[in-house]
Amino acid sequence: MKVLSIKEPYATLIKEQKKKIETRSWKTNYRGELYIHASISKISKEVLEKKEVMDLTSNYNMNYGKIICKCNLVDCIYMTEEFIDNLKNTNHIEYICGNYKVGRYAWILDDIEEISPIAAKGKLNIWNYNEEKAPK
Repeated sequence: MKVLSIKEPYATLIKEQKKKIETRSWKTNYRGELYIHASISKISKEVLEKKEVMDLTSNYNMNYGKIICKCNLVDCIYMTEEFIDNLKNTNHIEYICGNYKVGRYAWILDDIEEISPIAAKGKLNIWNYNEEKAPK
């Protein structure tokens, strides 16, 4: 299975369907089923200071080091000023949950579905998780 590691609280916000766009500095041509892994890194001080973002997660437990949901990666959009302004004006929650700057990429996620958490060591980029080789 293809997996993307994302720092908390953003992985949980995806799992809870409050965040459906993952912002990245790099594009991908991959489209299809993608599992979301909550990286083991603790929430940074910078994110902890974002009260609006942290308020969105106040009722949820973080699942550090676990694959927590699956979705479909349906598009990867190069961010322009127009794209960013439109999102900022139409979806405030999505806007505050990403790094929206011209030249970055918006990975559009759809059909998000929570799964039973799977302990896994994260990696950079999109990576493959092999269930047969996973520790029991």
